[in-house]
Amino acid sequence: MRASDAERERVAETLREAVAEGRLEMEEFELRLEAAYRARTHGELEPLLRDLPAPGTAVDPVGVAPVPTGSAVRWADRIGKPATSRGAFAVWGGFGRRGNWTVGRKFTAFTMWGGGEIDLREANFEDREVVIRCFTIMGGMHVTVPPELNAEVRGIGIMGGFGERSKDAGVQSPDSPRVRITGFALMGGVGVERKRSKAQKQRLRDAERARELDRERGRERGRLEKGRGASDRFED
Repeated sequence: MRASDAERERVAETLREAVAEGRLEMEEFELRLEAAYRARTHGELEPLLRDLPAPGTAVDPVGVAPVPTGSAVRWADRIGKPATSRGAFAVWGGFGRRGNWTVGRKFTAFTMWGGGEIDLREANFEDREVVIRCFTIMGGMHVTVPPELNAEVRGIGIMGGFGERSKDAGVQSPDSPRVRITGFALMGGVGVERKRSKAQKQRLRDAERARELDRERGRERGRLEKGRGASDRFED
């Protein structure tokens, strides 16, 4: 059966979603997108999506494929897991909580003459309501959160600082957990920064590249159709 322009566009949209989710590499995406716009029948379109889920569909892991973690997982899948850490402590040294870890419902961090790093960009959460208490004396702590996380910062700085700055602006997701970051800094500092992970930035770049490539394909297709129309008028 012959394929319509609308059907080709639906296939292109599914391919864009796939590259944005990391299911397709850019090179494979470009080949499939070109094949989609060249397709004339349903039989030519179907193989292009055979190994891809519909946009927004949750897919269970197959075989030994790695299970997505952190920012690659929907917020609902990152809440309600057993805590792997409920606190951190450093004196004349440092601590780090980053990567795929699970924040306890109440997490307390303390540093004296030292430093600490708390990174929530790839983290999971024991509960939808989480409190992170940061206390530092003549030391420092850095808390990194994804732009979409619903985070509230309320701390006190005494001869020091306790505050938030945003490197990557974003709209807070209503599905994310609510994280309250409190505490105090005495002759030290606690900084909270909104920042995307490298994986998130790469997915955004890939999605933008896919959209630009799709727009260029559309312009090229329009030029070809315009050329065919002029040729038909000339033959008439």
